[in-house]
Amino acid sequence: MTSLKRSLEADPYASSIASKVFVRSTKNGKVQKITRELYLRQDIPCSSKICTSCLRYAPRDANGNVAPFVLSEKPAGTKRFPTGHYLVPDTNAFLNAMDLFEQKSGFYDVIVLQTVLEELRNRSLPLYNRIIGLTKSEDKHFYVFFNEFRLETYTVREKGETINDRNDRAVRTAVQWYGSHLQAATKHSGLTKHCPAVVMLSDDKENLRRAITAKLSACSLKDYVSGLEDATRLLDMISASQRGQESRALATEQLYPDYYPMSKMMTGIRAGTLHQGVYNVSPYNYLEGSVRVPAFDKSLLLLGRENSNRAVQDDVVVVEVLPKAQWKAPSTKIIEEEILNKDENADAEEGEGESVATEQERRALQEEVKRIHGKNLEGRPQPTARVVGIIRRNWRQYVGHVDSTSSSKVKQSRRQQTVFLVPMDKRVPKIRLRTRQVDELVGKRVLVTIDSWDQDSRYPVGHFVRSLGGLETKEAETEALLLEHDVQYRPFPKSVLDCLPQQGHDWRVPSDLSDHGWVGRKDLRDKLICSIDPVGCQDIDDALHARPLPNGNLEVGVHIADVSHFVKPNNAMDMEASVRGTTVYLVDKRIDMLPMLLGTDLCSLKPHVERYAFSTLWEITKDADIVNSTFTKSVIRSREAFSYEQAQSRIDDQAQTDELTQGMRALLMVSKKLKRKRMEAGALNLASPEVRVQTESETSDPVDVKTKELLDTNSLVEEFMLLANISVAGKIYESFPQTALLRRHASPPKTNFEELTKQLKVKKDLQLRTESSKALADSLDKCIDPREPFFNTLVRIMATRCMMSAEYFCSGTQSYPEFRHYGLASEIYTHFTSPIRRYADLVAHRQLAAAIDYERLDGSLHSKGKLEGVCKNINVRHRNAQMAGRASIEYYVGQALKGRVIDEDGFVMKVFSNGFVVFVPRFGIEGVIRMTDLATPEPESVFNAEEYVLEISGSIKVRIELFQKVVVRISDIREASTGKRKIKLELVRQ
Repeated sequence: MTSLKRSLEADPYASSIASKVFVRSTKNGKVQKITRELYLRQDIPCSSKICTSCLRYAPRDANGNVAPFVLSEKPAGTKRFPTGHYLVPDTNAFLNAMDLFEQKSGFYDVIVLQTVLEELRNRSLPLYNRIIGLTKSEDKHFYVFFNEFRLETYTVREKGETINDRNDRAVRTAVQWYGSHLQAATKHSGLTKHCPAVVMLSDDKENLRRAITAKLSACSLKDYVSGLEDATRLLDMISASQRGQESRALATEQLYPDYYPMSKMMTGIRAGTLHQGVYNVSPYNYLEGSVRVPAFDKSLLLLGRENSNRAVQDDVVVVEVLPKAQWKAPSTKIIEEEILNKDENADAEEGEGESVATEQERRALQEEVKRIHGKNLEGRPQPTARVVGIIRRNWRQYVGHVDSTSSSKVKQSRRQQTVFLVPMDKRVPKIRLRTRQVDELVGKRVLVTIDSWDQDSRYPVGHFVRSLGGLETKEAETEALLLEHDVQYRPFPKSVLDCLPQQGHDWRVPSDLSDHGWVGRKDLRDKLICSIDPVGCQDIDDALHARPLPNGNLEVGVHIADVSHFVKPNNAMDMEASVRGTTVYLVDKRIDMLPMLLGTDLCSLKPHVERYAFSTLWEITKDADIVNSTFTKSVIRSREAFSYEQAQSRIDDQAQTDELTQGMRALLMVSKKLKRKRMEAGALNLASPEVRVQTESETSDPVDVKTKELLDTNSLVEEFMLLANISVAGKIYESFPQTALLRRHASPPKTNFEELTKQLKVKKDLQLRTESSKALADSLDKCIDPREPFFNTLVRIMATRCMMSAEYFCSGTQSYPEFRHYGLASEIYTHFTSPIRRYADLVAHRQLAAAIDYERLDGSLHSKGKLEGVCKNINVRHRNAQMAGRASIEYYVGQALKGRVIDEDGFVMKVFSNGFVVFVPRFGIEGVIRMTDLATPEPESVFNAEEYVLEISGSIKVRIELFQKVVVRISDIREASTGKRKIKLELVRQ
């Protein structure tokens, strides 16, 4: 990029006008020159409360008010800066130590330069978002200074100067201006002795040298942190990639291959010789990864550390397919890192005697190769590949525990020591940490960040962020699972709470029908409406009613909380909800998408109070045919809030003949017919292992685990919510064909079902047809074992895992045939019925309101690009919420069984050459039973991969087959590898 200024001769006002000139290539390969004029100003304030001159000239809003200044009048001081100081970090500082800036023990009054913010946005969007979050914090005092628009701090790029050097110079220029500006401000007010220092923070040696030469206050991160009170803890949080630069420079041996240059990767992807995809690690074999790419029906396998070449779970990688002679069948062996590489020394110097794979890993891989070549597996091998580059690192913060055996110096002094952090997620490799706090961190849940993974290190290197608390403590384990699944759980900031109605819990629907709140709303308070939800539900999104019409048909209404009345587009509450994306339900708590005032009170369709709603009304025949449908904003007054059990009991009680009960019976009758029609159209009736954990009301400690029972009332609610979602989807797509927010479920590739199809054929002589959802649904109905009723549910659970994930999308990004929801057998679908807990539904509400001319659609919802961004985020948030909920159940099931030993029926779901996986329906859990668990020493075995049979002989004789019913003994242990309390299964009998 080249920056130019107009000459003074050409324009007498040129001192306040600048031009940015840059070139870019267009899609057709041409070069386009773009010139942008910048109007430089002198009224952009420094935002220090010390300065009165900026207060006089700062821009004002429509009411004549100046935005409150951010930087403290008396900022904190240190030994080096006793009169107080403001910090000005460069991009390097944020990239290497973002965690430091979020600490409460320091790093207040920070000036974030526009130059730095823009550079960060290009380098790391997650870090950019974290900084924006800090600027919104009223406690931290982070101020964004638009130095690129202030006349005195705008920096022209010089001839031959790199963009990076120009940006570094812009940072120094801003620091120099701030220093002289504050000196002048304090001199004017007679407070020169109290003028705070303006300190540049950087780990760029050249930038520091130039700053010191210019007599600016400047520090490296290490030097600055060393002068703080909490230095020991904070020093651990500086990026290990910076701390280890010198030692890596001395390393000579490269363990991993070089990555291809980006230009070579892009050329290869376009030519079809290279492929891009997301890297996934097998949950049973940490040395086996896979990447799904469009060019191949089956996933590409990546075997061993060298072929995975420093890829971490969820990284976007570029792979090169290996020659066909090297293609292999997927592994049939359970390989776990904590067993294979036990007691590794983390203090071993990278590049000194370290190899890419340990001796144990080589042996395990060689055994797999021998097994493959010793069998006739023609037709089963999958294409293999190797990673040749990384498009995007999807590294995040990881939770784990310090392996106390990984360092030879664990019990020594406060010197920095190297240890291994073992992540909770087994798919993530061990992380090397250097820390001064080993003694304090052993036995704790610890949060860390990966900084780098260089070619001369077998493992990635990271740094400590903070301790969450002791292993197995409820608080630490709950926070750990929230962090592991990236759930936004911080308290709602004041800016969000300020968007709530000022009346608080006293807010009421206006009694005066001429009030603005009633405009365009239908009065449905006379309808006999009720809600049906799980026991204890407080955020009631939906309610229903049915009443007979004179012509013999039924009027049916689904009424949804009108959240969009309270959450306006683009305000602070809307922005926060869009980031959170969904409410997350854990066993003992709920992490809300919206503040509780809305979610559990003002929006919640509680009984006996008037509430704003968005209603979908149908005229439906007794045969469940839709005659017509209408959509309207409304006011309702629910008569009852039933649990599923209460509603079922009331419907079944023939003594109840009131109108509300009759309406519920009509709803149930129609819902059964709607479900039958869906099933006839090819909708799938899948299954997932669902259990309910009973907890103590006061302590939330688990008491018992029960399998969820589904009643007719569960299906009643589900059918009408599906009908509402389908009806709304059609309406918003009709009005906004390019920007309707919809939900699709793609047809699974045929290869997804290959293994399950073969398993059913070999073991049960059953045929699984997958050419359509209807064919799959019909064949699943026929997967029955007369001797074992649970077998059909087991097959449905396994079939669910072969499916693609449903996803939100913007209608303009797909052709209409791709809208189809495979699992529901519906041509079009959206989410409308849960706006309290899902942001997608809130968007659908806004689009539907515009479609019925209730209000104008906000401009952001006309932008396909912005909606694609919304969809991308809520897809991730929805998936993370599901995973967090399951992890919470898994943790509480483990706690509920703590200290107990129970024998239960189980079913073999998967067979390996050295173990097998058993599913226990009673607790909805599955676990691995290894050969080493059966006897010591490990017994002999013969594995028949074609017949899915494991014959064990020697000290114990056992025959294990796929789908076999077994009895297992369930106990609990603390898993050494992850520090989590897990269920241990032992085979009792077959």
